[in-house]
Amino acid sequence: MKSSEFQYHEEYIRNSRGVELFACRWIPSPSSSPKALVFLCHGYGMECSDSMKECGIRLASAGYAVFGMDYEGHGRSMGSRCYIKKFANVVNDCYDYYTSICAQEEYMDKGRFLYGESMGGAVTLLLHKKDPLFWNGAILVAPMCKISEKVKPHPVVINLLTRVEEIIPKWKIVPTKDVIDAAFKDLVKREEVRNNKLIYQDKPRLKTALEMLRTSMNLEDTLHEITMPFFVLHGEADIVTDPEISKALYEKASTKDKTLKLYPGMWHALTSGEPDCNVDLVFADIINWLDLRTADPASLTVTPIRVGNTTTVERVTTVSNGQRKPKRPFFNLLCGLNRGRLVPRSSV
Repeated sequence: MKSSEFQYHEEYIRNSRGVELFACRWIPSPSSSPKALVFLCHGYGMECSDSMKECGIRLASAGYAVFGMDYEGHGRSMGSRCYIKKFANVVNDCYDYYTSICAQEEYMDKGRFLYGESMGGAVTLLLHKKDPLFWNGAILVAPMCKISEKVKPHPVVINLLTRVEEIIPKWKIVPTKDVIDAAFKDLVKREEVRNNKLIYQDKPRLKTALEMLRTSMNLEDTLHEITMPFFVLHGEADIVTDPEISKALYEKASTKDKTLKLYPGMWHALTSGEPDCNVDLVFADIINWLDLRTADPASLTVTPIRVGNTTTVERVTTVSNGQRKPKRPFFNLLCGLNRGRLVPRSSV
């Protein structure tokens, strides 16, 4: 599908804590009603407009209306860079914005699917647990239901860090291996990720790392509570998130409509870090799964949205088709050197 056959929009919204968040959408041509709605949940340190652009375009090309939002402190959103004070804040921000989209008149009768990559997989599962009947299904790409032992700090280190997390929550002191090297197989795509200034590439902040760890441990213990249809995809050679936990999710989840596909030899970034032929295969599987569940709109049970059940989301600015607001205000950035190039950093 050419860009003229779908519309791309960007906007800034304000969350319940008063923080401006960046949001974007890829909408099929106005002449055709979307098959369903797909809501993106990006991974740790990532963002939607650039990192998940390929996903947005491919799904819009297949007839789906796709919506994304950068979490607080991520991408073009405001806030301390990649600082997650409470994982529930990320989940609640996504819930408030995405349900506000579903409440719009043109979308109220459309099926609602979540799409989560890596940490976004954890966000997706928690969105489901927050409102189990609201979503029609989910696509989980290498979900963070458990952090691989190969990149997780030693238990002794975790114990020491937990003791000081409330004292120095924003300090970048968590020892981790280079996730980009471990996640992106294709060397050209790996370099593109390194050159994307919207992607956080410093050490994890203390509070952020512990919130992610606690969230993954909680999910690992409650996989049986998942009741929505889902398609979980994982590279068998993934050393960032554990493929075994995707197998456990498939085996333990209560839903009857569940699909698992493991890709031999593929790494963590299935949709953005593999050679093009592998990426094509993965997206073909994703679109086929969605098409099978949206072929008969009458078969989709869309939970009615009652007045008062959704949080009013304040829209700050709206831009369309490339007319972008500056990525992050100058006064909210300090520039630092990372491998010889300038990258945006928060002041704390």
